[in-house]
Amino acid sequence: MPKRFLHRKTDAEPREKGQAAIEFAGLVTLMIFVGLAAVQLGLVAYAVQQAGTASRASARAASTLDTDYVQVGRDSMSDWLAEDATFDREPALGDEVKVTARVPVPAILPVFDFGDAERTATMPLD
Repeated sequence: MPKRFLHRKTDAEPREKGQAAIEFAGLVTLMIFVGLAAVQLGLVAYAVQQAGTASRASARAASTLDTDYVQVGRDSMSDWLAEDATFDREPALGDEVKVTARVPVPAILPVFDFGDAERTATMPLD
């Protein structure tokens, strides 16, 4: 009787070879995807922060009416995001000016598409 149990155990071993490697490959793939997703969320937060900084600087420059508000907005951002940023100035209403900055969010994985980070700032006219 003990020989039969021993025989079954050796029959099961060849079928289980490679199972750990397949599980490891699946787990590593999942962990890489989760890590890249975390980096992508960090890029989204950074793009939003850069859009906020650019809109405030650009609105401050537009309030003086004698400076290039787009260039000031681009200069206040990181160079690698500034080249694709767009700025829209609303006509001055009363004693204030409003500028909207749009910064494209860089994509690491093609699965994610966050579009543009958009921030608006209002400053009083000088």
